[in-house]
Amino acid sequence: MHTVPGTEPYSHAGGTTGVLLCHGLTGSPASMRPWAQHLAGAGFTVEVPLLPGHGTTWQELNATRWPDWFATVERALLGLAERCDQVIVGGLSMGGCLALRLAEVHGDAVSGLVLVNPAIGSGDKRLMALPVLRHVVPSLSALSGDIAKPGQDEIAYDRNPLRALHSLTRLWKLVVADLPRVAQPLLIYRSDQDHLVDATSLGLIRAGVSSTDITVVELHDSYHVATLDHDAETIFEGTVGLLRRLAPATQDGG
Repeated sequence: MHTVPGTEPYSHAGGTTGVLLCHGLTGSPASMRPWAQHLAGAGFTVEVPLLPGHGTTWQELNATRWPDWFATVERALLGLAERCDQVIVGGLSMGGCLALRLAEVHGDAVSGLVLVNPAIGSGDKRLMALPVLRHVVPSLSALSGDIAKPGQDEIAYDRNPLRALHSLTRLWKLVVADLPRVAQPLLIYRSDQDHLVDATSLGLIRAGVSSTDITVVELHDSYHVATLDHDAETIFEGTVGLLRRLAPATQDGG
């Protein structure tokens, strides 16, 4: 199926430290591209895969499930691990959930995590209807483009496919159950005004992981898609700082 222009995956061959960036549900690599390009410019090797069902139509996304999305980021991680001395994984929203799952399953291959408004749970009671509703209604309207900065476009679907969303909630349960397996340094960015992900996920992460190196940065001028918002540079520079702290002896980034 034809891929929507601007949603293509991104790849850059740089130094011996790699970064894998994971986009969110209904989103696309467009939300990751400025972040990826900043890291590439700093000399790092970067991969941003396009997750199955994304960048085409919401109907195609509705035919995929979380193992499909995870398999894609897993291949990207293992590929980076073969080429790089160490790899950190970043993710936005559901991408943060996938990043945590990679750390749980492939801990030795993940040196650190950068999570932007990560989603691994929700206090929204409406989600309780998903197991039944997904068989009745294929999709509901989605709040895409939750960005305070004018002129930005994450190239996301305007419909939320319910079978795919239900599959994501099943992944949430697995990730939350295995959070104690996450011991890597964590850098978490949380927008004060996020109209998609509530504070539930941050609480679950802080309470569940075994990591002792955890930094939470509040973003005061961005909405959910903070990687395209006013605070994007804070995320980009913070990621470079983490990379240099974890690999001070490398030549990446000068």
